[in-house]
Amino acid sequence: MSNDKIRQHSAPVYDGIENAPARSMMRAVGFKDDDFTRPFIGIASTWANVTPCNMHIDGLAREVEQGVNQANGKGIIFNTITISDGISNGTEGMKYSLVSREIIADSIEAVIGCQGYDGVIAIGGCDKNMPGCIMGLARLNRPGLFIYGGTIQPGQGHTDMISVFEAVGQYAKGEINAIQVKHIEEVALPGPGSCGGMYTANTMASAIEALGMSLPGSSAQDAISEDKRQDCHRAGEAVMNLLRLNIRPRDIMTKAAFENSIKVVIALGGSTNAVLHLIAMAHSAGVHLDLDDFVRIGKETPVVADLRPSGKYLMSELIKIGGIQPLMKRMLQQGMLDGSCLTVTGKTLAENLAEVEDYPAGQDIILPFDQPIKKDSHLVVLKGNLSPTGAVAKITGKEGLYFEGPARVFEGEEGAMRGILEGEVQEGEVVVIRGEGPKGGPGMREMLKPTSAIIGKGLGQSVALLTDGRFSGGSHGFVIGHVTPEAYDGGPIGLVKNGDKISINAETREITLHISNDEMDSRRAQWQKPRPKYTSGALAKFAKLAVGADKGAVTDLNLDL
Repeated sequence: MSNDKIRQHSAPVYDGIENAPARSMMRAVGFKDDDFTRPFIGIASTWANVTPCNMHIDGLAREVEQGVNQANGKGIIFNTITISDGISNGTEGMKYSLVSREIIADSIEAVIGCQGYDGVIAIGGCDKNMPGCIMGLARLNRPGLFIYGGTIQPGQGHTDMISVFEAVGQYAKGEINAIQVKHIEEVALPGPGSCGGMYTANTMASAIEALGMSLPGSSAQDAISEDKRQDCHRAGEAVMNLLRLNIRPRDIMTKAAFENSIKVVIALGGSTNAVLHLIAMAHSAGVHLDLDDFVRIGKETPVVADLRPSGKYLMSELIKIGGIQPLMKRMLQQGMLDGSCLTVTGKTLAENLAEVEDYPAGQDIILPFDQPIKKDSHLVVLKGNLSPTGAVAKITGKEGLYFEGPARVFEGEEGAMRGILEGEVQEGEVVVIRGEGPKGGPGMREMLKPTSAIIGKGLGQSVALLTDGRFSGGSHGFVIGHVTPEAYDGGPIGLVKNGDKISINAETREITLHISNDEMDSRRAQWQKPRPKYTSGALAKFAKLAVGADKGAVTDLNLDL
């Protein structure tokens, strides 16, 4: 049996007389003699009927397996988990969402590391799948790549998942009745695929392609399409080529590649979750990335995509005009991207983009750089006495650039939701939702229900929202999340009282609690650390190990082993 370089991990596990038991186990699942001479390629599938984002991924995994086998590798499918933010948003269960990213990364690392696979292909379809998959690949640093499960088709009447969330607020306002809500509920999601706007799933898929870790075009394909089937099939030859060339994830995921990724996310008007996840992915790849990088890059990168949630169009409509490849070529031609970065094709980004055609004339989804939606980043990092180590806002300019008002404080999301729907929250107020950080939540829940309720009730222009939790990619309005330090760690957000004046300045990037230093010191002296909400299980472990959102909320930083 061969023991060449491309089988450096599988050969010690499966070759030789002493490893007959291992081979016997694999023969039971269908392996033949010839299979043991091929590189073993682990195929990490996130298939589940938990969510439409992942319901079709079993079929995609089988396509990948065929592609690997035809390229003279041996594909082995295994599953990791998925959860659905769209289902759990606003509930206690949502606390497991960010935790699942770590579980996914851990599980991929565990299976590939344990079983001695030479390469890995991971397929993700929902928000946490994608960074979790990349973090697993980066930790292992074995030749591998990522495949995006693809986006969903628009619902009837150009609806999508966010339409349903906002319908709840419209109902509370009296604009629509229960029958109309039920109709939107029934037609918004017509089948498989990830939420249709430039929400977190499509944002992260685009970020990963720009990073060089998926095949060109993978991020901009419908979930049920011939393009996606071929994307899966091509992955087999691609991973075998990476093995032959000994190109590993950390060769691709360099600082320059992460900077390319950030720029593409900004140009697309992507989710604030990209900040959290890219920092976490960089950590797993051994690359230092922090909030200051987003500030620096954001000053020179415009928003040019008119995509939901802030814009009009859905990802399926961007796909029809060419996806993100023409955008990246435009950015490369403008000197915005580093074309020398290596990708999973074995070629550079510039080489991959060389033959890409521009968008068709007359399209208005991707605007010219000299006519941007916003001249600089919509991902605004704010600091000040309310967030000394940084908070992240998603401000396209449509919401305004300055907000000032009295605080309306809620201890957790549920209270805020009631306050919005029942009319407690008034125009001009800054809604403060605290105790939702990585440790305090624990799990750093998304505030999609509150932000959608605000929009649905017609308060999007007159109410701001501030939280140490995070947002869905579908959230929009004057919203600031990832406030650090979080309330649980004694951050100033935990000291805010009802009626305190808060100002948010997106131009100067300042977030200020307007009380005296003496008053701040007095409140801090009286503050007591809350008791942990969980003392056992996954949430307790996450709360114990997770670092702040400004460091990606990862669980394997500064471990004292």
